[in-house]
Amino acid sequence: MKFGQQLRESLFPDWKFYYVDYSGLKRFLYERTDKGYTADDESEFVKLLDSELEKVNNFQQTKSSEMKRRIEYCEKQVDLITQNPAPEDAKREQLDIIEREIDAVIGEVYELAKFTRLNFTAFMKIVKKHDKNAPFVLKPMFAEQLNSRPFFKENFDELLLELSRLYNIVRNGGVDVDGSKDPQSGNGQNFVRQTTKYWVHPDNVMELKLYILKYLPVLIYRTKGATKPPNPAITSIYFDNDKLDLYQGRLEKSEGAEAIRLRWYGDMDSTEIFVERKTHHEDRTGEKSVKERFSIKEKYVNDYLSGEYTLDSKIERLREEGKKSEQDLHDMETLSREVLESVKTKHLEPVVRSFYNRTAFQIPGDARVRISLDTELTMVREDSFDGKPRAGNNWRRTDIGVDYPFSQLPEQDVCRFPYAILEVKLQTQSGVEPPQWVLDLIDSHLVEAVPKFSKFIHGTSVLLEDRVDVLPFWFSQMDRDIRKPATKGIGISRANSPRGSFVGMDNAGRHRGGRTNSATPSQSSLQYQNDIEVIVESEPGEHSSQNEGTVTQYSHAYGGEPSEETALLGRRNYQNSSESWLQKINPFAKPDSQRERQPGRVTFTTRDDQPNKRIAVPVRVEPK
Repeated sequence: MKFGQQLRESLFPDWKFYYVDYSGLKRFLYERTDKGYTADDESEFVKLLDSELEKVNNFQQTKSSEMKRRIEYCEKQVDLITQNPAPEDAKREQLDIIEREIDAVIGEVYELAKFTRLNFTAFMKIVKKHDKNAPFVLKPMFAEQLNSRPFFKENFDELLLELSRLYNIVRNGGVDVDGSKDPQSGNGQNFVRQTTKYWVHPDNVMELKLYILKYLPVLIYRTKGATKPPNPAITSIYFDNDKLDLYQGRLEKSEGAEAIRLRWYGDMDSTEIFVERKTHHEDRTGEKSVKERFSIKEKYVNDYLSGEYTLDSKIERLREEGKKSEQDLHDMETLSREVLESVKTKHLEPVVRSFYNRTAFQIPGDARVRISLDTELTMVREDSFDGKPRAGNNWRRTDIGVDYPFSQLPEQDVCRFPYAILEVKLQTQSGVEPPQWVLDLIDSHLVEAVPKFSKFIHGTSVLLEDRVDVLPFWFSQMDRDIRKPATKGIGISRANSPRGSFVGMDNAGRHRGGRTNSATPSQSSLQYQNDIEVIVESEPGEHSSQNEGTVTQYSHAYGGEPSEETALLGRRNYQNSSESWLQKINPFAKPDSQRERQPGRVTFTTRDDQPNKRIAVPVRVEPK
């Protein structure tokens, strides 16, 4: 579809006069170039373009201010309602009206985000078209004009946080009952969890956030004394050797395969670094896959990796303070020693960095449904395999921070992933289905299932492609557009204020492509319990500074052989209307009757365009 047609079909009718006149500008260019484009034509075109930019920027700023005022109005009304001594039924009725107003605001925030994205794309395309057809170069000058009126840099996350808090208060009868809760309280020691990852096209990111917001609040990790939300950035440094043994082991699911990374949250001035290790174990061994970690001060990291620093003093301090059990302290000491031993014996060094901004959704104290969305995902080379000392003698390179999109780096050192990563974690008892809205979400046009996606594996395979001969299976999905026709009943539409609702759920359970599912997933899904991952963890929270000591996750999973379509493309291929919810969450899952146990974790195929590369295709799936 040509962009002009896409713009006409995507614009919000009530605002149609405030979009850039893309067709008019394009018509001006073609008419004048046909006659011989002159300096006077260029001057006139620049004036037209500047006028369009001013129009779009003013409208966007006006609507953004309006959204903020409407949110402030809702907050004041909620305060008045909660302070009113009226009967609870009357208060609930008034709160319902406020909730409908919030729905209307969310609908307009979505439209405003789409308005911003469409107009920015329109300006970029018309300038590119100009430079291609006219004898003048406009792009550098127009970039300065854009920066002086940066409507495209509007950060809607601030509005998102306010709407999330407001929704949460209204849902709880006007009381911010979750304000004092530990975000991770309620994470039991033993529970059943299913975790699956999805890709989200940039066009769908804001719609997805606002959709989830209706059901789950944004989860914010605050430290004592903090007055603003923490930086959502998460950065990890993955270690490997020049033979990429860890990459190979993780991709092929070899017994005992390790992944070792150093992670921090927020800015570069973060002083707490988490040393993490994941160890894969085959089911046949009776062992369980493990994730462990401990924290260390940034100033000690280099000395730790060289063997000159140990955790002895820290462990002794924790023992004196009584903050950790003897078992936890023993696990911390053992893990630190074993990670250092792996670094030395396997000759590990920094290889790939991953960076992303995370938005987490969860009801504080309730871990039954936790959703995270990672945007601006970028992988960066940290290795020195080609003779370039990117990190030097340091444990991470120092020429970049968390300054996405890392434009100072050479293109061969950076991989900017084209999609956001959605991770859905469901914690339910066996036989209990997840909420219907979650099932509708994962079966919608907003997401593309990629169950075993790994940032480490993808970054390594792209940035160090000349050193790998096995590629991950999702490379097949990178060759096609993951956008799909909108699923009926899922998504966001503008509601009239204060009536209406911005989210419509199709209770018939529609699948993509217009197919309907007349039956809801059966309660008898216990027969699929072998596909569920059982995790034991004691992690108080990834962002929490309380994470002293070892955090361990145990997983035990079984799986069946996927169809060729499912294995290579991750597409859902439902054979009947009574499949279990686990099959929806994990496209690789199959009923026991259809399973064929395989001795290995992966099989291999090849690509026509890369005959010297193999692709690792999962045969038995272990959700993370």
